[in-house]
Amino acid sequence: MALTKVKQGEVVKTALLLGILVSLPKTIYLYNGIMEGNLNFSMSWVTDFLYRYLFFFCFSWSVIQLNANIDYDGLKWPPFLKWLLILVINVVSLFVVVKVIIAFYPLVNGRVLESHEEGWVNFTFINLSIVLFFIARLLRVSTDKQESRIENEQLKQQNLENELAALKNQIDPHFLFNSLNSLSSLIRENEKATQFVNKLSYMYRYILQSSEINLVPVKDELKFLRSYIYLMETRYRDRIRIEVDIDEKLLDRKVPPLALQSLVENSVKHNEISSTNPLTVKVYSTEGSLFVENPIRTRSTVAEGMGTGLYNLKKRYLLLLKNEVKVSTQNDIFKVELPLNRPA
Repeated sequence: MALTKVKQGEVVKTALLLGILVSLPKTIYLYNGIMEGNLNFSMSWVTDFLYRYLFFFCFSWSVIQLNANIDYDGLKWPPFLKWLLILVINVVSLFVVVKVIIAFYPLVNGRVLESHEEGWVNFTFINLSIVLFFIARLLRVSTDKQESRIENEQLKQQNLENELAALKNQIDPHFLFNSLNSLSSLIRENEKATQFVNKLSYMYRYILQSSEINLVPVKDELKFLRSYIYLMETRYRDRIRIEVDIDEKLLDRKVPPLALQSLVENSVKHNEISSTNPLTVKVYSTEGSLFVENPIRTRSTVAEGMGTGLYNLKKRYLLLLKNEVKVSTQNDIFKVELPLNRPA
């Protein structure tokens, strides 16, 4: 999942405030000296203040950017190496800024910094960098929490919409169930017809129940998928073949309801199915992910709603599992990968 960056407005305001706070002690010292008559006002002090403040601000902004808005978690490195990289970047930034402020000081202020002033610069920037690191991490955590709250609200809204849709259709499901039961009792002498109706009834019941659940075990999805496969094979006979090979170790992992079935349905909708061009859809697992793939044989007529199912699945997957559905098209093979989160 892409990193949500800390807003630049917050970064700039924080950098401006820290620049003022760090400059405050010297400002108070000069003010008291002038008020007590120990020091005479000079424009060089204004230049010195603005020069230091500019570096304080730029340094603060850059350190916050480096520690809050760069996605180090995207690196496939061990945690130790990631933290080592962050440490090196911060130390190098500190070293470069201190050297630059000391080197350019004579050009701006017309004099070289004395040794005790250089010591003060080193001391100030070292302490400032430590404070900035922790502030940047706090901003990062705060932004992540806010993003999580937004995603949860979106998920709640989606669930409410699903519940509303279920309420609107409350009469139709009961009518359909009763009709299916009646039909099943009438055709009991025909075993295939009875099995078809029972599979259809189970699928409809599963769809209704899944509207109340965010995640289901893979084994439940496979049971539902096999019922769907039965209906498709009954309809298309030898013109379609759906192969399922899922590692038993993954059966207790969680996926959004109807995830596998919607992908297989997309394959059926998108591709030509005929006796001369039978369709083969493969559902399998590899290295902790589920895959659905099929050869690309585009229909001459576009099916209604093509693409929306996959889009909705991507959105649900990102909200519920904080993971991304991966789609690829290579060698005329359309493949969708559903990464499975490891069990807690």
